Amino acid sequence: MPKKTPSKKIFVLDTSVLLFDSAAINNFEDNDVAIPITVLEELDNFKIGNETKNFEAREVIRFLDKLSGEHGLTQWISLGENKGSIKIVMPEDFKGVNAEEVYGHGKNDHKIINAALSLKSNVKSLQVILVTKDINLRLKAKALGLKAEDYETGKVKNVKTVSEGFPLIQLEDTTIIPTLYKKNFIDEDGILGDAKIPNGYYILSENQKTILVRYNDLTESIEHIEKQYAYNIKPRNAEQTFALNALLNQDIKLIALQGVAGTGKTLLALAAALEQHKKYEQIILTRPIIPLSNRDIGFLPGNAEDKISPYMQPLWDNLKFIKSQFSENERKKVTLEEMEKNGQLSIIALAFIRGRTLANSIIIVDEAQNLTPIEIKTIITRAGEGSKIIFTGDINQIDTPYMDEQSNGLTYLIDRLKGHHLFSHIKLEKGERSELANLANDLL
Repeated sequence: MPKKTPSKKIFVLDTSVLLFDSAAINNFEDNDVAIPITVLEELDNFKIGNETKNFEAREVIRFLDKLSGEHGLTQWISLGENKGSIKIVMPEDFKGVNAEEVYGHGKNDHKIINAALSLKSNVKSLQVILVTKDINLRLKAKALGLKAEDYETGKVKNVKTVSEGFPLIQLEDTTIIPTLYKKNFIDEDGILGDAKIPNGYYILSENQKTILVRYNDLTESIEHIEKQYAYNIKPRNAEQTFALNALLNQDIKLIALQGVAGTGKTLLALAAALEQHKKYEQIILTRPIIPLSNRDIGFLPGNAEDKISPYMQPLWDNLKFIKSQFSENERKKVTLEEMEKNGQLSIIALAFIRGRTLANSIIIVDEAQNLTPIEIKTIITRAGEGSKIIFTGDINQIDTPYMDEQSNGLTYLIDRLKGHHLFSHIKLEKGERSELANLANDLL
């Protein structure tokens, strides 16, 4: 192996990094990558299953198998041109503090720390850094004098740009608002200034007069937005009016509805999908399964449908609310029940979407902040011709241990696609569920 230069580093990867991104090994430029042998054991435990983490585990195992060839992985192997090298490491004899003696024996996290401490002790010329998505593992490593970092690839640096609401544009020209009311559109011609983005929504104001508008980059015009109803659900504020406009727009194929609990994200998405049911062959509702109180789905009683039902209950609740808007024999309620019966409207687990091509469908993905960037990409690549995908979620309410507001899939999606003519991002801020729910969001 070529002589190492002092500027290079050795990054020791934890299992959580490889399950988050199977391509992580190649994302450390010309630095070396070390994988503790304990991580291989954990990958083996994750290789069976249909969840994204199982696919990621299998990808890593295949990559390492192909890379090793006949040489094994106990010696440094080059990752390619302008890349570093990789090898499997184990906790060897080393001087200094021992994680298992400090924190206890038998836990894989402590073996991984020891593998990194061993490298640090035996390779004096290079800085050794443990990379993990596990916050507590980082803290344990730092407490023993080992440098530890989060996996930064794919993280959104400036979350503020993702969390921005709707710009309020103050107008000096007194003819703009009357023209919009009369013609419903006007050439943009610099009115929006630096705030102009494709499918951007704005409030224009002039002398106490206001109007809701959307910028259409295809026609380079500003369009007047009026309130629309969707399956008897009406918008209660400006941002919900914007959301329904995007949801009902055939030219916008990908939507991110971001907002705290009670702002109407899922209800609006479902109502808009039902309103357009004649234009699509299928409406699919899904959300990631996050086990509650350590009750993993595999241990719940019943068949597959019974197992996922508790996790999908919020979707059923929204569907039930929409049904309650109609009398028993009203046409729209009968149509909705027929859609459920014939499979045109279905609520399924996210794992069942992988591998399918979903053409001419509306797919609503609830709680998207609990998805990784790779999972978001996987879902979008399932979309066939004529499909529309709606992601809803709150980037400040992450329920998975290895993600935060910077690294979750919803933030990543908004950051990467904001400004594309097929995409629209709507932030809902005003709670409409109840006064009590608003009190909790504001003060607790």
